[in-house]
Amino acid sequence: MPLRSQSDERVEGGRVSGVDAVELEVRELVRRRGIDPFLDRSAVRRLVDEVVADYDDRALTSTLAPLPDAGRAARAVYDAVAGFGPLQRHLDDPSVEEIWINEPGRVFVARRGRSELTTTILDEGQVRDLVEKMLKTTGRRVDLSTPFVDAMLPDGSRLHVVIPDITRRHMSVNIRKFVLSANTLDELVALQTVTPQAARFLEATVEAGLNIIVAGGTQAGKTTLLNCLAGAIPGRERVITCEEVFELQVGQPDVVAMQTRQANLEGTGEIQLRRLVKEALRMRPDRIIVGEVRQEECLDLLIALNSGLPGMCSIHANSAREAIVKLCTLPLLAGDNVSQKFVVPTVASCVDVVVHIAKDGAGHRRVREVVAVPGRVEGDVVEVADMFVTRNGRLSRADGYPPHQERFEWAGIDLPRLLSQDR
Repeated sequence: MPLRSQSDERVEGGRVSGVDAVELEVRELVRRRGIDPFLDRSAVRRLVDEVVADYDDRALTSTLAPLPDAGRAARAVYDAVAGFGPLQRHLDDPSVEEIWINEPGRVFVARRGRSELTTTILDEGQVRDLVEKMLKTTGRRVDLSTPFVDAMLPDGSRLHVVIPDITRRHMSVNIRKFVLSANTLDELVALQTVTPQAARFLEATVEAGLNIIVAGGTQAGKTTLLNCLAGAIPGRERVITCEEVFELQVGQPDVVAMQTRQANLEGTGEIQLRRLVKEALRMRPDRIIVGEVRQEECLDLLIALNSGLPGMCSIHANSAREAIVKLCTLPLLAGDNVSQKFVVPTVASCVDVVVHIAKDGAGHRRVREVVAVPGRVEGDVVEVADMFVTRNGRLSRADGYPPHQERFEWAGIDLPRLLSQDR
C-alpha cells in the first residue's frame, strides 16, 4: 500500500505540489522495499502507477492538490526516480542524437546533425544532482582534482562533464547518444551511407585481414561504420577491443572488450589506452580494434599492426590523406626516442586501407572516399591510391588497388571481378 506520511501533510500544508508528493511517496517505497531504480525499472513503473492511482483517490476526499494530468505526472515521477529527470525525455527521443548543457537555462539537443535550443530549464542544483546520478553507476568521478570525466550511461550513451573553474561559471555537460542506425554494411547501403560496390569491397577487405582506418570528424558516424566493419569479421576469430569508454558493440561470439580507467583519489590506478593495446597483444587476439586513436597510443597500435595482427581503429581527420599524416605524427608524442624515420615507413607498411566518412549539409552521413596504402614512401610522404572517390555527389570507383592482393586470393575472393562490378 502507498504511504500516507509526511507527503500528505506537506501537500495539505501547501508546501509541495501533487507531483512532488507522489515522488516523495515513491522514493520512500523504493527505499523500504530495497528496489534498485536502475536495475528494476519495471518495478518502479508499477510502483509509480499504484501511487498515482492511490493519490488520485485520496485527492477526491481530502484537501490534497489534485493531479491535472495523471499520465504526465506518472511520467515525470518515473523519470525523476528511475531516469535522469527533465533530460530523460530527450534520452528517450530516438530523433535526438546528442544533448548538452551550457548553463542550467540553456539545454540543447541535436537532431539530424542540427542543434536546437530546448524549452528544458534546470537550476544549478538539478544539474549537479543529475551529474552525480549519472556517474553513480560508472565508478568514475568529477571534482576539483579531476575536473573532466568521460563515462558511459546505462543505455550506452557517452557522458562528458567539465566543471568550474575549467569552465567559466557552470558545469558543461554533454551526452552523446549511441544511436546505432546500422549493424552491417548492407544496412549502411540501405541508408545510402556507402554504395553497394564500396560496401562489398570493404567487407572483402575485412575478410582478407587487411588493416583499416576509419577517419572523420565528430559525429560523422565513425563508430557506427567501425561497428559495421567489425560485423564482417569471420566468426571464428577472437576479437579484442580497446576504448576510452565502451562504445563499440561487436557481435562476434569470441570478444573481449576493455576500457580505460581513471586514477583513484590517491592519484594511482589509472589505466591508459596505451596499456590496453599492450595487454591486448597478450590475450591471443586474431583481430584488435581500437575505438579511437588520439594520442601516443597510436605508436602501440602501429607496433601491434606491424607484427602481423589485423586491426582497425578510428581517428579524427578531415580526409583520408590527413588521417595518414596524423598517424605519422601522433606516435611522436610517445617520446623523444621516436622519430619520423621509424614512424613513416611503419605507417606505410602496416596501414592498408583508409575510409573517410563525413556529414553533409543536410546531416546525412556518407562515405566520401576510400584510399589504399600501397606501402611506398616518397621522402617523408606516404603514398596513397584512390579506390573510391566522390564525384558529382556519388561515391565512384577510381583506379587504385589495395595492397596484399594475395590475401584476397587466400580468402577465396576474386578481387579484380569484385572491383570491376558496379551495380
